[in-house]
Amino acid sequence: MVKYLEKFRITYIVLLLLMFAVRLNAQITGNILDDETGESIPYASVTYRGHNIAVASNINGYFSIERHDGWQLTFSVVGYVSKTVTVNAGIKNSLTIRLKPDNKTLKEVTVRTKRSRYSRKNNPAVELMKKVIAAKKKTNLDNRDYYQYNKYQKITLAFNDITPAKLEEPKLKSKPWLISQIEKCQYNDKLILPLSVDETVTQILYRKHPKTEKRIVKGQNSSGVNDLFQTGDILTTTLKDVFTDVNIYDDQVRLLQYPFTSPIGKDAIGFYRYYIMDTLFVDRDRCIHLHFLPNNQQDFGFRGDIYVMADSSYQVKRCELTIPKKSDVNFVENLRVLQEFRQLPDSTWVLTQDDMVAELKIASFIQKAIVIRTTRMSDYAFDELPRQLFKGKAPEVKEANAMMRGDDFWKEYRQVSLTKGESSMDAFVHNLEQIKGFKYIIFGAKAFIENFVETGNPSKVDIGPINTMVSNNGIDGFRMRASAQTTANLNKHWFFSGYYAHGFESHKNYYKGEVTYSFNKKEYLPREFPKRTLTFSSTYDVASPSDKFMRTDKDNVFTSFKWTQVEKMMFYNRQELSFEREEDWGFKTTVALKTEENEACGDMYFIPLGKYSGSMADGTQLSPADMRAMSRRMRTTEVRGELRFAPGETYINTKQRRLKINLDAPVFTISHTLGLKNVLGGDYSYNYTEASIYKRFWMNSWGKIDCYVRGGIQWEKVPFPLLCMPATNLSYIIQDQTFQLINNMEFLNDRFASAEISWDLNGKIFNRIPLLKKLKWREYIGFKCLWGELSDKNNPYLPQNADSPILMHFPETSHVMNPKEPYYELSLGIHNIFKIVHVEYVRRLNYNDYPGVHKNGVRFMIRMTF
Repeated sequence: MVKYLEKFRITYIVLLLLMFAVRLNAQITGNILDDETGESIPYASVTYRGHNIAVASNINGYFSIERHDGWQLTFSVVGYVSKTVTVNAGIKNSLTIRLKPDNKTLKEVTVRTKRSRYSRKNNPAVELMKKVIAAKKKTNLDNRDYYQYNKYQKITLAFNDITPAKLEEPKLKSKPWLISQIEKCQYNDKLILPLSVDETVTQILYRKHPKTEKRIVKGQNSSGVNDLFQTGDILTTTLKDVFTDVNIYDDQVRLLQYPFTSPIGKDAIGFYRYYIMDTLFVDRDRCIHLHFLPNNQQDFGFRGDIYVMADSSYQVKRCELTIPKKSDVNFVENLRVLQEFRQLPDSTWVLTQDDMVAELKIASFIQKAIVIRTTRMSDYAFDELPRQLFKGKAPEVKEANAMMRGDDFWKEYRQVSLTKGESSMDAFVHNLEQIKGFKYIIFGAKAFIENFVETGNPSKVDIGPINTMVSNNGIDGFRMRASAQTTANLNKHWFFSGYYAHGFESHKNYYKGEVTYSFNKKEYLPREFPKRTLTFSSTYDVASPSDKFMRTDKDNVFTSFKWTQVEKMMFYNRQELSFEREEDWGFKTTVALKTEENEACGDMYFIPLGKYSGSMADGTQLSPADMRAMSRRMRTTEVRGELRFAPGETYINTKQRRLKINLDAPVFTISHTLGLKNVLGGDYSYNYTEASIYKRFWMNSWGKIDCYVRGGIQWEKVPFPLLCMPATNLSYIIQDQTFQLINNMEFLNDRFASAEISWDLNGKIFNRIPLLKKLKWREYIGFKCLWGELSDKNNPYLPQNADSPILMHFPETSHVMNPKEPYYELSLGIHNIFKIVHVEYVRRLNYNDYPGVHKNGVRFMIRMTF
């Protein structure tokens, strides 16, 4: 009996194996390739036409479909000639399908008559997409009272498209560790060299009332070439901002720091063209396959495919996005975004996969790069969340040990395995550092990129900024400066910085010393967000009154070239104690106490009205020597408080300053300055109040509009250096939020309001002009105005003020504005010349009768944008 049972068991196992083998043989698998380039074709349709069976190839062009002998199998995708094969005994179960580009069809599209024009009326694809857009409101997770999920994200930066010929070069052959780092990319089938990898695990929490979203960073791990730079977080932070998460359920998708119209956004029907391609199965779900592309493919928009559930839910099952080849986007050769949605057991649809691959080319002489962002969402839950989880106004909180997670943590949360190159990143960087001469290369790279020279590894003292070592101005002529600053490698709370400078024509020596105590520990510099610092500084130097409006160092070698002579300057001796505190949610408080002594120099004089009754506008009445003899020094002591609110503002830290990378956040600022007479030698009492608002508005495919409004009032009777001066820029380099053609102290007011509106059209017009659109230039329009008024109490030209001991004679080039006639300035610009040069023509529209006025000007800047 046992013998028969054993035979039955063996027979049963053999039958199962045979059935399994038959099942394996009943599948046709393979890859779909471009016949000309050999590259894989993602998301091509594989269809048994007439039998309602179809699948789509994956991102690597791989497909798998049931075998049915005698049926015809069709392979198709937009832009290629379809191919049909008959499944018979001659067809193997493993195929390589090569599709030819449909060049003939593309040529015919350009010459078809009006009858073939795309029409939205009675278009089934458009009607379907209208239902998809309407249905997305029902599936939006924000309708839930609560939800939470875990997000794992990995961002890899690598050199791209490393050819086999490069692998044969002697320099590479002698470094086997470098060759072993090179691997094949699964997304484009090219050889890549991973340079850095950043992994983050974040818990996302949401509640509807009051509406709050919280991100808790549970773990973060970063390694690669960014470790070679002390401010290497620039790379990681920038990559996360440029290649951010994509949410097609938003009307505008922020990507490459630009808003792209979502294919299911409220404006999508007018922006895109839709075509129904096929009905097929995606992960066993029957879907309708639609292809879409922008009306104008040079606009900032997507091209791609959407797979919509073929039922009454109109739910998006899969979405694949790319950028049209003719797009006006800079530096991006190829970009693909793949999103997958899954239905939970309670019928809720959620996003589970959001992958992005961007192939970049900066210039032909620079190695191509690739950025791979892999994102997985899991562990969705909709239970009520404890209130304490939403404490604090900071939208993102990092757990204390997030940067020190061990292997067990990453084994639990890492949903996508690291590749060989990614997992050996530390060894790769170590081997790089051992290359002979590499330390000199990295030394030069750091000096160029960071504008500072390090003095050790790790560096406790940095020397710089380099671009201020040599400069020029109207008083000093040729000027040299040596600067340095300490880092957190010396002390994480105490920071010291300063400079010594010498003017060769003035024979003056200048200095600045600064000490900062940070109440929170810093990674490298005290300005890292959030700032909670107490700073004392002492400075003796020379400057023009307009220098305070510059957003860079006043002795920057590039901004020392002026469009007008700047000879009205002053020596200043300043001591300041300031406290700054930033909150995680974007609110900043500043309180400062400053005492300063100013001595006029060059063609500027501080002469009280009571000391000389003549007109300073008539230079023939007094010689320069006489005016210098009457010029006095002035000393002020003041307390200043400022409140600033910028919700959602993000930064990157450089060794020179902190830079904003997300300019979409509104910025509200209000400040008040109180002058203290007879305190620390102060000569004047005064009150000055100022407020400003900045906001950027995105106009969809029409670019962006930046608006900046600022106003201030000097409430007291004060000498002219304490009046309201226009925020003017005297250099050829464009400076945001400044006037380009107003001269130094040209208008002096005790109350003012200014407005600036600039519209970057992002190539919307140039892209529609034949031939010109090939240059990919982008048009720019800017308009600025200044309204000002000088009240009687501060007007030195009125008889009642002739003997005032407080008021001073205005400089001969300073004027009183007509309060009924604001100043206007217009800018017309061409941006994106050679992808990096921005040039503007500036026109002054009024107040052109004053001597020395420049009615026109050309300004430029270097700026890389996508």
